[in-house]
Amino acid sequence: MQISWYGLGCFQFTARGYPTVVTDPYDPTTVGLRLPQLRADIVTSSQLLADPRKASWPGISGNYRTLAAPGEYEIGGIFITAISSARNRTRDWADGINIVYSFIYDGLVVCHLGELGGMLTQADVESIGGVDVLLVPVGLPHGLTPAEASEVVSMLEPRLVIPMQYSLPGVTLERKSVELFLREMGVAEPEVVDRLSARRGEGAGETRVLLVRPLGQ
Repeated sequence: MQISWYGLGCFQFTARGYPTVVTDPYDPTTVGLRLPQLRADIVTSSQLLADPRKASWPGISGNYRTLAAPGEYEIGGIFITAISSARNRTRDWADGINIVYSFIYDGLVVCHLGELGGMLTQADVESIGGVDVLLVPVGLPHGLTPAEASEVVSMLEPRLVIPMQYSLPGVTLERKSVELFLREMGVAEPEVVDRLSARRGEGAGETRVLLVRPLGQ
């Protein structure tokens, strides 16, 4: 499968024979980034929505289904587990619910942590299960610290880590630099790719951190 990043928490997953997924699309007029026209069969929101069937996403085309609640789903051969988690460190839910998604493509597991702000519990880790590719927020102003994000990586033990939700040129939202997370992970010169091609069973061993260039920016 291919993973493309468009800034913040917005990714597109494409794989032959499977529905196309777009995660956390944003309104370009409010965040300062350009979001090219994307096609999707499935759109996921890390923010809980009262009625996902009524959701409309600027710049997203296709007869898509929106997921925006905890649960287990099977759509077009993709098995999706969505669990509730905290947007703040105290887990008092004052900032609402964050939804973590795990996508299983024929054994390959991609986990999108959304806008996780508090540490995962052991129950969360067990619900998520094994992870091949982890998309982790590292620059939210009131989210995980670099040390906490690194600890989450250690808890989930993915093969590949892709940072997201960090500062980029043009972003008008408050975001921190990715460099603090990289330093915490001990990565001096990260590998940078335009898109990530991931395959089941590939790259087993030590966890690698990759930076994906934001497309369309």
